[in-house]
Amino acid sequence: MSLLFKKFRIHQIFGANTDVGKTILTSALVRASASLKNQVFYLKPVSTGPMRDADDEHVKCHAGSNKDLVHSHCLFRYDEPLSPHLAAKMAAEKDGRDVSVPSDETFVSSVASYIRRCASQSPAGAHMYVETAGGVHSPTLSGTTQLDSYRPLFLPTILIGDSKLGGISSTISSYESLLLRGYIVDSILLFKDTYYRNWEYLLPYFAERGVHVSALDAPPPREDDLDQNFTLTEQYYQSAVPEDHQGNLFDVLRRLDECHSQRIAELESMPGRTLDTVWWPFVQHGLVKDPMNVNVIDSAWGDYFSVYNGHKAISSLPAHSGTGNSLLEPQLDGSASWWTQALGHAHSSLTLAAARAAGRYGHVMFPEATHLPALKLSERLVKDGPGKGWASRAFISDNGSTGMEVAIKMALRAWTVRYGKGLANTIGAMDACEEGMYTCEWHQAKGYWFEPPSVSIRNGQTYITVPEAISKDGEIAVESMAWAYDIQKRLNTPLAQTYRQHIQGALERLEHRGGAPFAALVLEPLVLGAGGMVFVDPLFQRIMVDVVRGPSAASSKEWSGLPVIFDEVFVGLYRLGLQSTAPLLGVNPDISVYAKILTGGLLPLAVTLATDSIFQAFLSEKKVDALLHGHSYSAHAIGCEVANETLSIVQGLAEGREWDGAKEMWRELTPEREEAKVWSFWAPDFVHTVSNLGVVDEVMALGTVLAIKVKDRQGGYQSHSAQMIFKSLNLAVHGEAGGSSAPGGAPFSIHFRTLGNVAYFMTSLNTSSETTRSVEDAIWSVLKKAEEA
Repeated sequence: MSLLFKKFRIHQIFGANTDVGKTILTSALVRASASLKNQVFYLKPVSTGPMRDADDEHVKCHAGSNKDLVHSHCLFRYDEPLSPHLAAKMAAEKDGRDVSVPSDETFVSSVASYIRRCASQSPAGAHMYVETAGGVHSPTLSGTTQLDSYRPLFLPTILIGDSKLGGISSTISSYESLLLRGYIVDSILLFKDTYYRNWEYLLPYFAERGVHVSALDAPPPREDDLDQNFTLTEQYYQSAVPEDHQGNLFDVLRRLDECHSQRIAELESMPGRTLDTVWWPFVQHGLVKDPMNVNVIDSAWGDYFSVYNGHKAISSLPAHSGTGNSLLEPQLDGSASWWTQALGHAHSSLTLAAARAAGRYGHVMFPEATHLPALKLSERLVKDGPGKGWASRAFISDNGSTGMEVAIKMALRAWTVRYGKGLANTIGAMDACEEGMYTCEWHQAKGYWFEPPSVSIRNGQTYITVPEAISKDGEIAVESMAWAYDIQKRLNTPLAQTYRQHIQGALERLEHRGGAPFAALVLEPLVLGAGGMVFVDPLFQRIMVDVVRGPSAASSKEWSGLPVIFDEVFVGLYRLGLQSTAPLLGVNPDISVYAKILTGGLLPLAVTLATDSIFQAFLSEKKVDALLHGHSYSAHAIGCEVANETLSIVQGLAEGREWDGAKEMWRELTPEREEAKVWSFWAPDFVHTVSNLGVVDEVMALGTVLAIKVKDRQGGYQSHSAQMIFKSLNLAVHGEAGGSSAPGGAPFSIHFRTLGNVAYFMTSLNTSSETTRSVEDAIWSVLKKAEEA
């Protein structure tokens, strides 16, 4: 992951095109750094073509009088003078053996390892330049564009502009491509071509945008005579890097040094500034007073944050290692950033989708209007997505709680229209939750909350835990998790009848007490997220739907009894391995809500789906009968475009082979190896083994979600037991906990969240199995230590 050292400055050098003078200007920078008595490292990760033309050799030849301070190196060298992906492929084919082209992970790990090695061996004040190949989108060895391959390293960047015909366009386009992937561009350098004079245009263009640009004299034309060419080139470098250390190139060095220092200074100051200014959600500030407890996220990529660790003690490091340890370390986003991440952070396809819509629309108002992103998203969710077969309309809002607010309004109106009764009070999403930690002074709970039975794994056995209010049976051991989620097999069991009697009896008692009638059933299917990661017995939820709908003479296209709302904000769109929970429960809702995964965690957006029967309750000639809910950014085009892109990628994963390995692990636990109705990215052997530990009360896993409930007599949301047991995961995971490493080969820590005595962990939908296994190893190590304590 990202690399940043206190006294070891690194810059990565991209070109706006091939043959723009990247190596010439990089050599000049190396020579200038060495002339200031700095030790300098030059890295050419990939070189293609004959050795006599190799860039790293050129740097060595023209390092100047302080060449003993210059270290030049290449990691991957190929003979053919072709694009790296072709050169690597041809080399593999020519070898005749089963030699594969290095993967992106191998490539970036090699670069990161070399950088760390140089940093650990260098004195304070050393410089390093990493020169890429070709233009910004030239492919690396695997064929991936360089911008994506190098992005996990997140090195500050110098862009070499194009001084030739068409260079204005290619320079601006390259700069924007870098920005779209989050790169920090500290400087743009290019030659002063006296004919095209691109620099005259580009200097003021970028100055208006606060970007530093420097134009340097062009080198002499290349001579066929090698000795003459060397002499002229050396004269050029002597003129570009004068002995008095004056001129453009030294201004550039000062600029690069300042950018490096400013970035570190800002990271150092962020914790204190945050504690002085920011008001966090769901955080008691009285418990967070030490700046060391502020998690400073410098960037993010894939499943990882890159977090600042410069405030940690480094007294145990070697004396020379002011440069030896990166100030940034990878930290696994173990909660999928509040359950939103589906494809990892900074996914370039989602970023480009957002830019595409922003460039085309910005934001446009939506009432009585339409635009393609919103229309396509609505059609997709209604006709081919989780609404297929039952929904007819999509209402697009901004986040999950707003989507639920809309759903409740829909249900209440439908109920009042059908039964001709008014409701004395309105109800909001926060009023539709029980009294607890999340409620506040103005909360007015309007509803009744059933204490649900749950499914969990204890001591390697699947149990259904039934509250005493429902049955005296308590914990019921069942044959398997697969059986617990087979609703059709369980509908006629004695437990189903017990559930039905309990629900019917509770509703009858509430009706006899009087008061406001019930107008809707709201379910968070299968898992109560913020409620403590409770894996609800799906049979109980199915029976609830059957009871509230009751026998009805109405058309099957109309809702009956009470409108049923599925809150799938958290659980939907494959978070639990299912696009929707409706097929598993065997019933469709009348209204459902989706968010979080909907945009891959990039932007806030929510969609509330509804049947035509619900929509008809609002249809009239009167404005006051309309669904009078919305906000300025309803159905914003950028969010809708990102959602469409996310759903395309996710559907590709669901229909492809990437999840087959995880599904196969769980298939082995089903009778006669039937296809599992539920499965998880977390290994079943791991889940069952952890459930046998003495410090663990129960474990459950579905899809991307793993929940571990630790034993605690107090329990509940206010408990700190899970946080205390797992807090060491915030430290870097080294070999003793499974040899875990993030992209780039660095050990990583794990950022996680707890709900009282429950710790939960969440992957993305494309997290590698290697990463998941590493996290399992780390969790196991922590729990074993707690067991032995």
